Amino acid sequence: METPGSIRRWVLAARTRTLRAAAVPVAIGAVFVRPRSVNWATTALCLVVALALQIGTNYANDYSDGIRGTDDDRVGPFRLTASKLVPALAVKRMAFAFFALAAVAGLTLSVNVSLWYLPIGATAILAGWFYTGGPKPYGYSGLGELFVMIYFGFVATLGTTYAQHHQLSTRAWWWGLCAGSMACALLEANNLRDIDGDRASGKKTLAARLGRRGGAVLYALCVLGAMLGAQQGGETLIAAVVLVMYVPALQLAFSEKTGRELLPLLKHSARAQWVVGLATVAVFFLTR
Repeated sequence: METPGSIRRWVLAARTRTLRAAAVPVAIGAVFVRPRSVNWATTALCLVVALALQIGTNYANDYSDGIRGTDDDRVGPFRLTASKLVPALAVKRMAFAFFALAAVAGLTLSVNVSLWYLPIGATAILAGWFYTGGPKPYGYSGLGELFVMIYFGFVATLGTTYAQHHQLSTRAWWWGLCAGSMACALLEANNLRDIDGDRASGKKTLAARLGRRGGAVLYALCVLGAMLGAQQGGETLIAAVVLVMYVPALQLAFSEKTGRELLPLLKHSARAQWVVGLATVAVFFLTR
């Protein structure tokens, strides 16, 4: 494999496909109530917070997994720390830089909307770091999906909705479930691929605990959660879009393929999440 250049290696380690997990809930939350009266400045702040948190978390994971040796035999995307092309301390500093960016944008949002965003944002940064960082990372104990659902589902979607309209409805929670379930499917695409390596390094993700077949079932449950959220959120059409878009991913998840053969699962999952997000925004604009 060709060694990436000095800039490209940072872009690869940011794991751009995962950024949709941050952008989609913000987009849905922004247009959920009154799509034609969106405050674009507020939306931009919410998006900066979400993207900065995601990128910061990705670099933090790169650093923490790299110094633990978890990524030494990883078959997934390029890693900065494990490759030894970039000093581990530089990766850690970059993670903190993006967390700081999220904090500044979140502080601005808090001043303009509600001071409740301050403690919520602080816990989001801590969750990003301790996913694989610290003495007892929760990502190594099978709790990754729970925190992804909380922060890339409910917090991102409902937080953006409230920032826009200063109110929440029951249906907003269902859309949080939809967005969070798709984000969990993205995480599961990574974890299914890395089962063997994670088991060898002692990283007990849910997929590593459940095994290849059990992990596929968990992936299917994530897709089902996205469908349920869309349907209960009042958009049966979007629930159908979810099903159609995730068919290739489900077929791959339930195949006999393992390890590197599952690399396309992340691509399918990211594409499905992006299309569902765009379709949801379009339907909201056309019908509300």
